[in-house]
Order: sequence, then C-alpha cells, then structure tokens
Amino acid sequence: MHAHATPIASEGAIGDDHSAILMKPSYDENLVNEDLAPLRKQTWGAYNIFAFWMSDVHSVGGYVTAGSLFSLGLVSWQVLIALVVGILIVQFFCNLVAKPSQVTGTPYPVICRASFGVKGANIPAIIRGLIAVAWYGIQTYLASAAFMVVALRFWPELAPYADLSRHGFAGLSTLGWASFMTLWVLQALVFWRGMEAIRVFIDWAGPAVYVVMIALAVYLVARAGIGNIGLTLGAVKYTGWDALPVMINAIALVVSYFSGPMLNFGDFSRYGQSFAAVKKGNFWGLPVNFLGFSLLTVITTSATLPVFGQLITDPVETVSRIDSDVAVVLGALTFVTATIGINIVANFVSPAFDFSNVAPKVISWRMGGMIAAVASVFITPWNLYNNPAVIHYTLDVLGAFIGPLFGILIADFYAVKRQRVIVDDLYTMRPTGAYWYANGYNRAAVLTIIPSAAVPVLCAVMPGLEGLANFTWFIGCGLGYLLYTQLMKRQPQAAPALV
Repeated sequence: MHAHATPIASEGAIGDDHSAILMKPSYDENLVNEDLAPLRKQTWGAYNIFAFWMSDVHSVGGYVTAGSLFSLGLVSWQVLIALVVGILIVQFFCNLVAKPSQVTGTPYPVICRASFGVKGANIPAIIRGLIAVAWYGIQTYLASAAFMVVALRFWPELAPYADLSRHGFAGLSTLGWASFMTLWVLQALVFWRGMEAIRVFIDWAGPAVYVVMIALAVYLVARAGIGNIGLTLGAVKYTGWDALPVMINAIALVVSYFSGPMLNFGDFSRYGQSFAAVKKGNFWGLPVNFLGFSLLTVITTSATLPVFGQLITDPVETVSRIDSDVAVVLGALTFVTATIGINIVANFVSPAFDFSNVAPKVISWRMGGMIAAVASVFITPWNLYNNPAVIHYTLDVLGAFIGPLFGILIADFYAVKRQRVIVDDLYTMRPTGAYWYANGYNRAAVLTIIPSAAVPVLCAVMPGLEGLANFTWFIGCGLGYLLYTQLMKRQPQAAPALV
C-alpha cells in the first residue's frame, strides 16, 4: 500500500516499534511528526477493534443510556428492534469512516486534509477536540463517584470530607477532588505509555466488565427470582403505530450516543491489519456486543426493583447496595476500569491527534492528550453535570457540528475523490499539492460547515423544535454531504493518484 514511500526509523510515541511509520524528507515539518505520519506496520486484528468497542460501550454512561431506552414506554421487543436498527446504522457508518484511515494509515485530522485542505483540517480537528475535552471531564467525574463509594464503605469517618458545605472548593468536596484526581492520574499513566499500552488495556478491560456484569446479573436475578424480571422498565404507554415515533427517537439516540467515537474512528482503524479485519471487529463490537450489554443492563436494572425496593439505573449505586464488601470493591473498580476505557478511546486519543495536528512541530501526541486532560479539570465538569440544562445545550451545540464533519468526510472520500487519496500530498504545503486548494483551505468544506451546522444547532436550541433535537446528527450529516458534493462540482479537481 505504501511501497512507494521510504520508511525512516523514528522514536514515535504511538507504538513500541520505531520503524512502524513512514516519514519522507519531502514532508513539511508543519504537517507531520512521528505521531501523525502514515503507518507502515498496521498490527491490529479484528479482536483489537472488537475490544475497542467493548471499552466504548461498557461504561456507566453506556449502562444508563441502554437502561433509559427500556423506560421509554415501549414493549421490550420494540426497544430491541430500535436497538438493532440504531446499532446497524452505527456499524454501517463506522465501516465508511474506517476505510480512508485504514487504507492510508493516517489519523482522523490528517485524512481531513483531503477535504478541508492541509491547513483547513484544523477546523474539524479543533471542533472534535473540544467536544472530547468536555466529555473527558464528565466521564472522569462519573468514574470518580465509584471511587468515593469504595472509600466511604471502608472508611466511613471520611464522610465529613464528602460534604461540600464543610470541606471542598470549586463545587466539589475534598473527597470528590481526591477521587477525581486519582482517576485523572491513572488515566494519564495508561495514556502516557503510548498506543500499544492502550491496546493492551482495552483488550482486557472490556471482557473484565462483562464478567462482573454477568456475575451481578446472576446474583440479582437469584435474589429477585426469575419470575420478577421483566425487559420493560416502565409502564407501556405506546401501542400500535403510536410506538413508531418513539422507536425512531430511540434509534436516533443510539446513533447520537456513538457519534463522537464514530467521527474519529479513523484514529483506531488506521492500525487495522486490513479493512476486512476492521469490518469483522465492527460487527462483533457493535451489533453483537451492544445488544448483549443492553440485555445484561436491563436484566440487572429490572432486578433492582424487587431486590432493593426501587428501580436503580446507576450501576455504581446498585453495586454499593450489595452486602458483600468484596462485591462492592470488585464492582466499583470494574466500572472505574470501564469508564477509564471509554475515556481513553473516545476522549483522550482523539484530542491527542487533533491538538497535535494544529502544531506538529511543538505539540506531540502525548502533549496533545495532556492539554485535553488539563483543560478537562479547568472546565469543572461536576458543575456542568450538576446543571443538565447547561450540559445539554453545550453538547448539543457542539454535537451539531459532528454530523456535518462526518458528512463532508464521507462525501469527499467516496463521492468526490472516488476512494483515491495521494498520501504524500497530505503532508505538503506546496501550492501544486492536491490538497492545497486556496492557501491551504478548501472553501467548499469551510462554506459547507456553516449552514449544515447552523440548522442542527437551531433544532437543538429553538423552542418548538425540541422534537428534532435527537436528530441533529442526521440533519447535519445529510446537509454536509449534499452541500459539499454540490460545491465541489463547481471547482476544478486535480487528477488524484491511487493510494
């Protein structure tokens, strides 16, 4: 695939094998470093991609999301149909976005240079990076709650330090800060070891969560009695055709939940040994894994009603109610591990590449990730999370940009470039380069972003349009695809060479 390029051994942070990347002397130093260069050795198999999705799904957020779908007032088979349709849509789009990065061996911000221009690619990179920073802080905060559960279980005398009114600052208790920063450091240590350490971590983290989830489900079902378990977590409110709009909403929620990792999935698919291996990993990791996890979630949540006398949708709280100290520790640490997993794959690796792309000479992959980690503390995510209205608007508005960015990437690679990319031109500032466009910016892509993001933003924040809020990704993606393809028809194209 890259036989035409001459490899230069390099001390890259991404892998343990320093000859795994390609760097030509002709590559512009403002566009390349060891972490952004195309890969020569792609070593991830189908299991690694499957484990990536397990880490992405198995989290407190994934648990609550899956449980919430079963409490929409639908019959369980309707929820399962919505889950299957939603996750198949995610799988389809993940395969689409995986190919350009897998074939070229480049991360998301680099492949964006083909559509936005070598300088313009910083626009999608920064947007995606900012979204990841917000989510990184929120997920770290959610995981730190599990740490507090363990601490208070064994050291109840720490309770005063968990009281914000007595001990705390910036909206978080002293014990909360200790838990948050412990998690923050643990994640940074895994990330700092490089991409190979992340691969090893996610390879065992996903299955470990399954083992504990199954054990938790079996324990609760045994206590509740099999007859008291149902797959519907609320009263059935919709029957017949009335259920269809609710099912469509549920499908949109599934796609929206995965929209972030789906956009920068190229950051991981670039390591795939082959496109076939990536597709196989996507099949086992998305429809099969997500359905299995969702069923475990709803069985566990359903059992909390007869066992504890109330419906508990937070797995950390469920675990904290169990009599056994060993079970509490094991359960809490498992959900901490799960959340570290999703945080690293969805919200750490992405901004690491994105911020490095802005100034490759001075910002390495590691430094890009640490910028995101530090920024996540300064946004005080617990204050965001304590005000659902603020977080809802912030993330809806940022999320409205994800759809258009996705639409442009897909339109460019499949409809405009016909799956042809000149890898060397992704790393050159020469005006003769295919992706120089006008001063390094492709006006068609920049002009597409404005209206195709503005429309979903309006849908997310305008009174009266709340019904469309869940569909902002679809609206933005469709508009981005259509506008970009039309605008690109109006400008002359350089004849692209095969990868």
